[in-house]
This record gives sequence, C-alpha cells and structure tokens, in this order.
Amino acid sequence: MALSAITPQFHLHQDLQNLNSHFPGIHNPNKTFTLSFKHQKPYLISSTLNPPQNSLNTSATTSIAPQNPTNSRLLQLCLSGNLEHALKHLASMQEAKIPVEEDCFVALIRLCENKRGYSEGEYVWKAVLSSLVSLLSVRLGNALLSMFVRFGDVGNAWSVFGRMGERDLFSWNVLVGGYAKAGFFDEALCLYHRILWAGIRPDVYTFPSVLRSCAGAMNLVRGREVHAHVVRFYFDMDVDVVNALITMYVKCADVVSARMLFDKMPTRDRISWNAMISGYFENDECLEGLELFFRMRELSIDPDLMTMTSVISACELLGDERLGRQLHSYVARTACGGNISVYNSLIQMYLSLGHWKEAESAFSGMECRDVVSWTTMISGYVDNLLPDKALEIYKTMEITGTMPDEVTIASVLSACASLGQLDMGMKLHELAERTGHILYVVVANSLIDMYSKCKRIEKALEIFHQIPDKDVISWTSVINGLRINNRCFEALIFFRKMKLKSKPNSVTLISALSACARVGALMCGKEIHAHALKAGVGFDGFLPNAILDLYVRCGRMRTALNQFNLNEKDVGAWNILLTGYAQQGKGALVMELFKRMMESEINPDDVTFISLLCACSRSGMVTEGLEYFQRMKVNYHITPNLKHYACVVDLLGRAGKLNEAHEFIERMPMKPDPPIWGALLNACRIHQQVLLGELAAQQIFKEDAESIGYYILLCNLYADSGKWDEVAKVRRTMKEKGLIVDPGCSWVEVKGKVHAFLSGENFHPQMQEINVVLEGFYEKMKTSDFNGQESSSMDGVETSKADIFCGHSERQAIAYSLINSPPGMPIWVTKNLYMCQSCHSTVKFISKRVRREISVRDTEQFHHFKDGLCSCGDEGYCERNDKKA
Repeated sequence: MALSAITPQFHLHQDLQNLNSHFPGIHNPNKTFTLSFKHQKPYLISSTLNPPQNSLNTSATTSIAPQNPTNSRLLQLCLSGNLEHALKHLASMQEAKIPVEEDCFVALIRLCENKRGYSEGEYVWKAVLSSLVSLLSVRLGNALLSMFVRFGDVGNAWSVFGRMGERDLFSWNVLVGGYAKAGFFDEALCLYHRILWAGIRPDVYTFPSVLRSCAGAMNLVRGREVHAHVVRFYFDMDVDVVNALITMYVKCADVVSARMLFDKMPTRDRISWNAMISGYFENDECLEGLELFFRMRELSIDPDLMTMTSVISACELLGDERLGRQLHSYVARTACGGNISVYNSLIQMYLSLGHWKEAESAFSGMECRDVVSWTTMISGYVDNLLPDKALEIYKTMEITGTMPDEVTIASVLSACASLGQLDMGMKLHELAERTGHILYVVVANSLIDMYSKCKRIEKALEIFHQIPDKDVISWTSVINGLRINNRCFEALIFFRKMKLKSKPNSVTLISALSACARVGALMCGKEIHAHALKAGVGFDGFLPNAILDLYVRCGRMRTALNQFNLNEKDVGAWNILLTGYAQQGKGALVMELFKRMMESEINPDDVTFISLLCACSRSGMVTEGLEYFQRMKVNYHITPNLKHYACVVDLLGRAGKLNEAHEFIERMPMKPDPPIWGALLNACRIHQQVLLGELAAQQIFKEDAESIGYYILLCNLYADSGKWDEVAKVRRTMKEKGLIVDPGCSWVEVKGKVHAFLSGENFHPQMQEINVVLEGFYEKMKTSDFNGQESSSMDGVETSKADIFCGHSERQAIAYSLINSPPGMPIWVTKNLYMCQSCHSTVKFISKRVRREISVRDTEQFHHFKDGLCSCGDEGYCERNDKKA
C-alpha cells in the first residue's frame, strides 16, 4: 500500500470487512461470549472472565484459582518464573488429555512474553488452538495480542484478533500499536478508523500509536485529521497526546505547527522539550533548537540523555566546536557523565569536526564502552584519513572481547582498503562469514571495495554476484573496482546493466565517466553526460568536474573549455583545465589561465602548482617554473610537498640540467621518496646519462623494489644507450621478483564504438586487413628512407630489443581507424604504456602520408601528430646511440 513501510503477507482491509460475518457479536458490547475448552467444565472458564478494563490484570483476586491440582501446579510454575518446567508440564498435560484452564494459559503466555521466549510463545499459542472449541475470550486474546506484538509478529497478532469473540479498547490499541511499530502505517490507520466506525471512544493510549503512523507515513493530511479527533475527544490537554502531536508535526516537516502546540501547552515534561528541540534539529533548524535548549536551561529544567545527545549532534551539524566543548564539560559534571550513549555522541561530534585527539581523550575517559563506542572511533579514524589508527583500535577491541557488528566490520574493511591490507581484510571476510554479517549489504559492499583496491578484482566480482539484493552502492563499488583494476570495458558493461536494474547516483556516474576517460570512450562519456543532465544531477557535487575531466583526458580541449565556462568554476575545475593544457605542453596558455584564475579570486591549492610546474616542465620554461615554486611558498603560503619537489626535479632534468636536479634533491628539507628519484631517472633516460641514472635507480630500489615502472625506466635507459647486457640483467631481476609487465593495449573509438588492441594477440576480425595496411606503410618507409624506421615487418619490430616495453598496439589501433573511418577524420588513440621511439617515428610517417591528424595519449603525455610532426617536439625520442655511455 502507498503508506506502508513494509508490505504484510495478509490482507487487513479485506479481513476487516469480513469480521462481522465471521464474528456476529463484534459490534454488540452487551452480548456475552463464553469460551470453552475441550474436557473442561464451562463454569471454570466463564467464571474467570473479567470486564474489559481489567483484561490484563494478573492479580490472583481477579480469577478463581484452578481447582485441578495439575492446573495448580502449572500456575505455580508460571508464577515462579520457571518457563522450561512449565512448558514440560503443559506438554505432559496435553499427552494425558488434561484440560488446561484459562488462568494457566494467561499466566504462561505472560511468562513467555516476559522471558522474550518467542518460540515458546508460539508453542503455547498452538496449544491454545488445539484446546479451543469456541472464540477466544477478551482476557486470553489480549494476553496473546500483547505477547505477539511485543515480539513484532503482527501476523499471529492479527490471527488472534480475528479469533476473539469480543474486543475491548485495549485489544484495538495493542494491535494499532503493533502495526505502527512494525512499519505498517496504512494498516494501523485503517484499524484506527475501524475503531471510530465501531463507535468505540479512543483513549490516551490510542492516539500516540495513530500519530506515530501518520509521522512514519509522512502524511500531514491524515495527521491533521487525527489532531481534530484529539480535540473532539478532549485529549488536547493531555501531555502524552500533545507530545505525540508535536512529534508527528516535526516528522512531517511542519515545525511551525509543532511550535504552536508546544507554546500552548499548560504543562510540559522533558519529552515535550526533547520532541521540540530534536524536531528543530531534524529539520535543519539547529539555531532555533539550540535557542530552545538554552531556554530550557533558563527555566531550570535539567536535560536528560536524549536532550544531550540531540544537542551534541546539533553541534556536529553546525560545526560549532566551542559549544561542543562546553557541552562536554557540562556532561562531565552531571549524571549524564557516565552514560555511554552521550559519550558516543561526543566522540562522533569531535571526529566529524576533525578533532580526533579530543575524541581519543573522550574515549579513554569512558568507564564502559559498547560496540557503538568502538565503531564510532574506527569509522572516525577512517573518515579522518587515519586508517592505520583504525586498525590499531580494532585490534584493541578484539582483545577486550567486544564482538563487532556489521558497521564495525564495514568500517575496518574500509581501513584495510585504504592501506592495501589484504590479509586483514580476508580475516574480516572469514569473520563475517562465521557471524552471518556477510548477509548485510553494507559488509558485502565494503568487501567488494577492499578486494578491488587490493587488486583481487575476481574475488570482488564473486562477492558482488552473491549479493541477493544489490543496492546502488553495490553497483558503484564493482564499477569503480573494475576501473581501478584497468578493466574499464567491463566497468562500462556493468554500468549498462545497472541502468536496467537500478538508478545510478552521481558517484556511479563519476566512476563510469572515469572509465570512459581511461580508454578514450568519448561517445560513451557523452551518453553518460546526457544521462546526468536528463536525471537532473548534471550539476551536482563533483559530477561537473568529472565531465570536464572526461573531455580533457580525451584531448577535446575545445569541448572541455565550453563545459568549464558553463559550470561554477571552483579550484578543482581550474586544476583539471590547467592539467589538460599542461599535458599538451602548452605552458604559455597554462600561465595565462592561471592569471585568469587569480583575477577570479579563486585561491590556488597544492594541486594547482603541480599543474603549473608540469606545464613549465613540458614547455621547457625552467625560469618560470622555479619562480612558481618560490611564489607558492611566499605569496600563497603553501608548503611544498614531495610531489612539488618531484616536479622541480623533472623541470630541471628535462631541460638537461641534470647536475642541478641532483643537487636540488640533495638540498631538500625532507627525505626524497622514490618518485623524486624516478623523475631524475627519467631525465637521465631522456639525455642518456647512465651513471647518474644508475645512482637514481639505486636510491629508488632501496625503498621500493616492487614498482615495475622504475625497472622499465632503467631498462629504457640502458636500451637507449645500447647497454643490452644491462637490460638483460634488469629483466632477469624482474623475473625473479615475479614482476610482470602489463601487455600493451590501445583503444580507439570508431563510429561510437571503442575497439581494444592487445599486443601479441590477433583475435580482431579485421586483423588481416590491419596487418596488410601496416606492411604497406613499412615498405613505403623503407623506400623513402624515413628516419627512425628500424624494421619492415611486425615480427622484426616485436623482437626489437629497443622496444621490449612498448607492444606497438597503437599501430594496430591507427590502422583499424584508417580502414573504418572517413578520409580526413582525426584519429584518437589511448594507450596504457609508454610510446616507444619506433612507434613514434612510424606514426609521424603515417600522419604525413595519409594527411590526417593522429593523437596518441600514452602514460606520460599527449602526442598530436600532423604532417609528420609531433607536438612533443620529439623530446625523449632522439636518435639512439648504440655506443655505451
């Protein structure tokens, strides 16, 4: 139903319409029903019936004591609280076919309810049904109703309700309350209207449940209708009923009406204040809520636990650290100081404001901690980018013997994902399997994210397929996981599947756009852009910048500039645009854009200066780059980090100032990391300085002996310098360490479809045509004596020692595009590896021969080929020297 939070498995409206036909006495309160049990004298049962107002009275004075000794024994067991023996005695009575009196059933049912024994209560209910020869009495029915509603079993409660010969107001109130608590709001409201239709006058216990249903259904119209009934039945002065009205109005976002009721109350209790204060906070009117809290204190009304947790949460929403500290001090002086929930709220407030040390202090001061306390600290550390501390405190939690819940496991898995702690993540996976927490989608989603970031994408996919009810986060996690594991095609396939089953959110779209950008899938990216605009989220959050990044990384700078001008220009958007032009070596344009950025009063950040330094490096603007490095410290008070120092090393190294670059590293105020030495190694490769390059490599491998990129750089340095024996040694070391070079892969988009070409594979249906086209170019290059061609056949190229880390897949992508696209159409290729000298020379020749613009984006930069020239100016592609340096 429209207003139901949960759809029940039974039909209340239809059953209500049939109540009169099944139970003709339902609307005749003066008619008396007698409940009889098999083998039991009628007077025993009828004599125990009480008026409706006493239908739940457990006093012995309200009923005649059982006359049968066996029943007396059962009643004594119930009164003594011995449920196990009472059930055994009941079973023996049934076997002996001894009739069970109503008093015993009622006592046994209440014992099951008090002991939270659901299965035992169901057993007693079946025993009642087996003994029942007529309709249930009010007293016995109400006892059963109360028990099943307490257990949340509205199905059995409705079954009991239907078998009652008469019902009093308590019967209706219990069932209405049960439906409201279980989330069946429409059914609860339907029952309420049946009460009115039956001519039964509601009481102070009826309206809170009915108003809770209106609030849960967010139905202000029905809520106002019930408010009118409250006034009509003269309960508008009852504190409990008015408190329920206030809660209903604030839940329905009508804070004004709630405040009017609050101000008119002649007397208020703490619940009144709490309902109004928390109502303001729930409706993002935190200042008004705090003002009311201060007024409460002025009237010398002491806040309780709910008040304090609400106000502390408001400090979190407002970001008011000062007030939060004052509340912490107040809590420590009052009786709330030892309450776990209040301290949990304080810890959450401190962590959300980034004050994790204060949160640690509050956590340490707690005498007792529950799982929420530990989980709050763990998730807070993760949110504050301190995953190592999150794992540390989780290990402490394990030592204390506190069992984690699903939120704890999900938070710790997030920390494992950040740190790449696969072993710890797998242990948590095993724990989730043992405890059943794997069934929670939040845990499964966290496992997908962890395995993806630990490069175990197959395991992530296995978990994804095991989730029965996938939510948007499940889909987004697997799409992002495939993307970061360089399986962008599959990521886009999953995105298309998701659109058929679920609605992508902005985070999903950002992941899908990033996958498009990775493989140069421009048309697919444009489709996602259109989808975002159609869904009304095209301008939400980081999505505009993700769209801008797509066009930049696909090399469509004109489209990117249009996207940039259409949206709000924050520092992220400026950085993306600056980075795009920097990758294309347009240093002067980057400097001009930075000037415009300053005129727009957008403050640069550390990423801005990385883009500026990269632009100066690619454009050979050494003086300007060094000036920006100084200005970021002096003018903008940005402390350079390791990435900035690496950019300066690259700036000096590309310009041939290798000794200056080395001296710069030696003078650094912090210890250089492998990327800084890697920048020097790359510069040595460009300028074929073997000795300094070997020094840089030694420094790198002291700290990072696993990153394959540095081995490739060293091999290229040796290969460019003709040191083939050294190349063999490096490759042997890589093999011993189990380091595998990713096969070369290039993507090209033709007629809106992306085609992938993997080095060494000939599975493409047009591969024969592609090879014929390439062989034709090789023959023409030989006859024209084009500089740089080393081999006329693909086999010769593939075995060339100088090209072991290229793969030459871009050649196949270009040939395919030439075959399948109109003449003169620009060709855009994306490659996952560095472009070798041989491919660089070959593409230069092709661009001149076919008179087409060809763009190749490799791992380092954009290469725009036109009329036999490349935008990179052949930097790093100088003629190889076969002499040993």
